[in-house]
Amino acid sequence: MPPSVPRIRAVTFDVGGTLLDPYPSVGHIYSDVAARHGYKGISAALLNRRFAAAWRTLKNFRHTRSQWAGLVDATFRGLTEPPPSHSFFPKLYNRFAERDAWHLYEDVLPALQALAAHGLKLGIISNWDDRLRPLLRAFKLHEHCDVIIVSCEVGAAKPARAIFRRAAAELRLVPETILHVGDSLEMDVQGARAAGLQSLLLRRKAKRRFPCEIQSLDQLAGFIYSRGPYP
Repeated sequence: MPPSVPRIRAVTFDVGGTLLDPYPSVGHIYSDVAARHGYKGISAALLNRRFAAAWRTLKNFRHTRSQWAGLVDATFRGLTEPPPSHSFFPKLYNRFAERDAWHLYEDVLPALQALAAHGLKLGIISNWDDRLRPLLRAFKLHEHCDVIIVSCEVGAAKPARAIFRRAAAELRLVPETILHVGDSLEMDVQGARAAGLQSLLLRRKAKRRFPCEIQSLDQLAGFIYSRGPYP
């Protein structure tokens, strides 16, 4: 292994889009909850497009309840009256705290087990709110983690260096020996590298565009151990 590439001692993961994904989709859940409150026939596909467009405009999103309410209102703008924040938003917010609103990717547990078998520490670094820890427990993902860092708890969100440095401190490792894996080039890859961590971009079902990129967590162990001998 080249001396400029420190040996990886731990792997941390993003959650949304990396370990879990809304099921069947954000739009389906939005449409279902809206229909239960009298707003029937709003297309899930339309809501998915509107949510994606609203998400792209966000700046300094801290995953607070009020910010989520604003995002939901933007997604439903012109489709419901009054807006969801004055009607069904609390039910929608709580719906995403439930296990069956999420899908655990099939490659997650085998990847975590394989890495742990090689003696690597594992962790989560996620921009999320107080619904995350119960959700991780519901999927028993917390059992695989040496550390769980949630933005709402530490007062810093990716791509800020502070949230990554907090993970390194709790793992008791220098940042250079930690590999962070996530699906956002800005939040995960660039954020981790700015904090001194190594990083890897996960882009499911996409053609490879970047050197440090994988399409499945099945490829993770191979990526790590192809770089040199690990104890």
